[in-house]
Amino acid sequence: MAKKRVFISFDYDHDADAKRMLAGQAKLPDSPFDFTDASVKDHLSGDWKDKVRRRMDNIDVVAVLCGQHTDRANGVSAEVTIAQEKGKDYFLLQAYSDKTCAKPTTAKSTDKMYNWTWPNLKALIGGGR
Repeated sequence: MAKKRVFISFDYDHDADAKRMLAGQAKLPDSPFDFTDASVKDHLSGDWKDKVRRRMDNIDVVAVLCGQHTDRANGVSAEVTIAQEKGKDYFLLQAYSDKTCAKPTTAKSTDKMYNWTWPNLKALIGGGR
Protein backbone atom coordinates (compact mmCIF):
# COMPACT_ATOMS: atom_id res chain seq x y z
CA MET A 1 0.00 0.00 0.00
CA ALA A 2 1.37 3.39 -0.96
CA LYS A 3 2.11 5.77 1.87
CA LYS A 4 -0.01 8.90 2.17
CA ARG A 5 1.70 12.22 1.47
CA VAL A 6 1.10 14.57 4.38
CA PHE A 7 1.29 18.36 4.57
CA ILE A 8 1.82 19.49 8.16
CA SER A 9 0.28 22.84 9.03
CA PHE A 10 1.61 24.35 12.24
CA ASP A 11 2.39 27.60 14.05
CA TYR A 12 6.02 28.13 13.09
CA ASP A 13 6.65 30.57 15.94
CA HIS A 14 5.37 28.28 18.71
CA ASP A 15 5.09 24.67 17.55
CA ALA A 16 8.16 23.94 15.41
CA ASP A 17 9.41 21.30 17.87
CA ALA A 18 6.09 19.46 17.74
CA LYS A 19 6.21 19.55 13.94
CA ARG A 20 9.71 18.02 13.98
CA MET A 21 8.44 15.20 16.21
CA LEU A 22 5.49 14.54 13.91
CA ALA A 23 7.74 14.54 10.84
CA GLY A 24 10.04 12.12 12.65
CA GLN A 25 7.20 9.63 13.02
CA ALA A 26 7.16 9.28 9.23
CA LYS A 27 10.49 7.44 9.58
CA LEU A 28 9.05 4.68 11.77
CA PRO A 29 8.92 1.28 10.04
CA ASP A 30 5.12 1.00 10.31
CA SER A 31 4.41 4.60 9.32
CA PRO A 32 1.50 4.99 6.89
CA PHE A 33 2.76 8.34 5.62
CA ASP A 34 5.61 10.16 3.97
CA PHE A 35 6.36 13.70 4.91
CA THR A 36 7.79 16.26 2.57
CA ASP A 37 8.55 19.59 4.19
CA ALA A 38 6.21 21.84 2.24
CA SER A 39 5.53 24.22 5.09
CA VAL A 40 6.38 27.87 4.78
CA LYS A 41 9.38 28.82 6.90
CA ASP A 42 10.62 31.94 5.23
CA HIS A 43 8.78 34.93 3.86
CA LEU A 44 7.59 34.07 0.38
CA SER A 45 7.53 36.89 -2.10
CA GLY A 46 4.39 37.58 -4.09
CA ASP A 47 1.20 35.78 -3.20
CA TRP A 48 2.42 33.17 -0.69
CA LYS A 49 -1.03 31.61 -0.59
CA ASP A 50 -0.70 30.66 -4.27
CA LYS A 51 2.60 28.96 -3.46
CA VAL A 52 0.96 27.01 -0.63
CA ARG A 53 -1.89 26.03 -2.97
CA ARG A 54 0.63 24.58 -5.42
CA ARG A 55 2.39 22.68 -2.62
CA MET A 56 -0.94 21.20 -1.56
CA ASP A 57 -1.55 19.87 -5.07
CA ASN A 58 0.86 17.02 -4.36
CA ILE A 59 -0.41 15.82 -0.99
CA ASP A 60 -3.12 13.46 0.19
CA VAL A 61 -3.99 14.85 3.61
CA VAL A 62 -3.27 17.86 5.83
CA ALA A 63 -2.35 17.31 9.48
CA VAL A 64 -3.04 20.52 11.42
CA LEU A 65 -0.97 20.64 14.60
CA CYS A 66 -2.89 22.64 17.19
CA GLY A 67 -1.00 24.35 19.98
CA GLN A 68 -1.77 27.04 22.51
CA HIS A 69 -1.61 29.88 19.96
CA THR A 70 -2.99 28.22 16.82
CA ASP A 71 -6.09 30.42 16.94
CA ARG A 72 -3.80 33.42 16.39
CA ALA A 73 -1.62 31.82 13.69
CA ASN A 74 -2.83 33.47 10.48
CA GLY A 75 -0.74 31.15 8.29
CA VAL A 76 -2.34 28.03 9.78
CA SER A 77 -5.81 29.50 9.30
CA ALA A 78 -4.97 30.30 5.67
CA GLU A 79 -3.62 26.78 5.09
CA VAL A 80 -6.81 25.24 6.52
CA THR A 81 -8.88 27.46 4.23
CA ILE A 82 -6.79 26.39 1.24
CA ALA A 83 -7.21 22.71 2.18
CA GLN A 84 -10.99 23.25 2.42
CA GLU A 85 -11.09 25.04 -0.96
CA LYS A 86 -9.09 22.24 -2.59
CA GLY A 87 -11.25 19.54 -1.01
CA LYS A 88 -8.23 18.05 0.77
CA ASP A 89 -8.83 15.81 3.75
CA TYR A 90 -7.50 17.35 6.94
CA PHE A 91 -7.60 16.70 10.63
CA LEU A 92 -6.77 18.65 13.79
CA LEU A 93 -4.16 17.06 16.05
CA GLN A 94 -3.60 18.23 19.62
CA ALA A 95 0.13 18.96 19.69
CA TYR A 96 0.43 18.79 23.48
CA SER A 97 -1.28 16.52 25.98
CA ASP A 98 -0.41 18.77 28.93
CA LYS A 99 -1.58 22.12 27.50
CA THR A 100 -4.83 23.59 26.24
CA CYS A 101 -4.71 23.65 22.45
CA ALA A 102 -6.72 25.97 20.22
CA LYS A 103 -8.28 25.33 16.81
CA PRO A 104 -7.41 27.54 13.84
CA THR A 105 -10.03 30.24 13.30
CA THR A 106 -11.01 28.77 9.94
CA ALA A 107 -11.65 25.27 11.29
CA LYS A 108 -15.27 24.21 11.10
CA SER A 109 -17.20 24.02 14.34
CA THR A 110 -17.67 20.31 13.63
CA ASP A 111 -13.92 19.67 13.26
CA LYS A 112 -12.84 17.50 16.16
CA MET A 113 -9.39 17.84 17.71
CA TYR A 114 -7.79 14.43 18.16
CA ASN A 115 -5.28 13.30 20.75
CA TRP A 116 -1.83 12.71 19.31
CA THR A 117 -1.11 9.04 19.81
CA TRP A 118 0.55 6.71 17.34
CA PRO A 119 -2.61 4.59 16.87
CA ASN A 120 -4.75 7.74 16.41
CA LEU A 121 -2.29 9.23 13.92
CA LYS A 122 -2.22 6.08 11.81
CA ALA A 123 -6.02 5.90 11.82
CA LEU A 124 -6.43 9.60 10.99
CA ILE A 125 -4.00 9.43 8.08
CA GLY A 126 -5.87 6.37 6.85
CA GLY A 127 -9.12 8.35 6.79
CA GLY A 128 -10.54 7.26 10.15
CA ARG A 129 -12.38 10.37 11.27
